[in-house]
Amino acid sequence: MKRIIILCLFGLLCGAAPAAIPGKALQGDEAVTAFWQKFKAAVISGNRREVSSLSKFPIGMSYGIASIKNKSQLQRRYREVFNQQSNAAQCFAGKQPEMDAENPKRFNVACPDSAGNEVVIYQFERTTKGWKFVGLDNINE
Repeated sequence: MKRIIILCLFGLLCGAAPAAIPGKALQGDEAVTAFWQKFKAAVISGNRREVSSLSKFPIGMSYGIASIKNKSQLQRRYREVFNQQSNAAQCFAGKQPEMDAENPKRFNVACPDSAGNEVVIYQFERTTKGWKFVGLDNINE
């Protein structure tokens, strides 16, 4: 009887484990996966219009850099966002989202700067219209 109880408790504990480990991609979140594939493909191909449609404005920028207020500004400043601090297209090709440990409605993608340090953070948020790109931060600044 004792063995059965232990096995049942072990089964419950394993089944009750969270779907996400803080700082890791959600395994079963199809909405995140679908959005990420679409956003990543748009950045890799340089499709500014698609990236703009997958973004929420204003887009927060690194310390001392003005926010991006609308789609046309993002299209004009595209290189500043995706090429200046890091090569996002190259980075995104091999990256998976990391869920925010403190906020399940956010995920991040860390990319290397020119020195190879993963300090350029692309931020995403679940909105009423689905997942959107919302900010860029450089944790060194």
